Amino acid sequence: MRLPEPCGPLSGAVVRLLSGVMWRRSDLAALVRDVAAVDAPLMDADLQLALACCYEMHYRGFEDAEENLEWAPELAAVVAALERRFEEALRAAVPGPDAAALPIDQGLRVVIDSTVGPSLSSFLLHRAQVEHFRDFLAQRSVYHLKEADPHTWQIPRLAGAAKAALVEIQADEYGNGRLAGMHATLFAQTMRALDLDDTYGAYWSETLPETHAAVNLMTMLGLHRRHRGALLGHLAALEMTSTQPNRRYGNGLRRLGFDGSATAFFDEHVQADAVHEQVAAVDMCGSFVRDEPSRKADVLWGAGCCVVLDASAGAALLDTWDAPGREEIA
Repeated sequence: MRLPEPCGPLSGAVVRLLSGVMWRRSDLAALVRDVAAVDAPLMDADLQLALACCYEMHYRGFEDAEENLEWAPELAAVVAALERRFEEALRAAVPGPDAAALPIDQGLRVVIDSTVGPSLSSFLLHRAQVEHFRDFLAQRSVYHLKEADPHTWQIPRLAGAAKAALVEIQADEYGNGRLAGMHATLFAQTMRALDLDDTYGAYWSETLPETHAAVNLMTMLGLHRRHRGALLGHLAALEMTSTQPNRRYGNGLRRLGFDGSATAFFDEHVQADAVHEQVAAVDMCGSFVRDEPSRKADVLWGAGCCVVLDASAGAALLDTWDAPGREEIA
């Protein structure tokens, strides 16, 4: 994967830095001012691409980036400025939860059920054509070709039953050590079945800012110990909202004549996430909150961020299609 084409001053500055271009102190000061001036960070293509480029240095990186910059002070300062504006916007979009008095599994359900919007999965089930599915897979590839990696970062920060539950979920995500069973492998198989390029990062140039924001959220929560509760809430929300949409995605592909090689990824999630839902909500989040009760609000906030940003990404994709008759989430 090579560094992407910048789409504005922020991503341009980051790409230059990762390419090895020396920075002056004034360059960083100008970037910090530009970041602070961004009006709508959650849908700003320049800010989200800049942050995604910074974060990618902690994943597989870029062929044409300087590897020794991963923890360079200059890059850390850029990330801090971008994250600060990103988190400010998240806090404004997802205020503190009002379900804190409930048991954590019930509170998670309240947070999830409180988010409504156009249903991408219903459109793909009933009305989508192959080109719609190709667009959908291209967007989702930004995360699913590295599925589970952001959440794995928090394993060393946990202990006891919460840690064991997170490892149980992650082991399934990684195919329990079998390459063919890894969810990223299954997603790549689906991409090939629809004649898409399954190369890691192949569709960054087409990625919507809302899609980058949803993935950047996972990375930010995974990289910081202070966000360990929010990261667990995020994962729980993913698992608790997975089964029905994935059933719809698989059935939508079958409606279009695709076989099991194309639907295996979605079919696997229908089965696995029905189990993961309980493990995530009760065993993982429940144990974590018992051990660290002061972090309960963090867990619920992370879940809220997950569903809000995922809904935003789905709505943005539907808007690119100008899709008629979009059902509301039940």
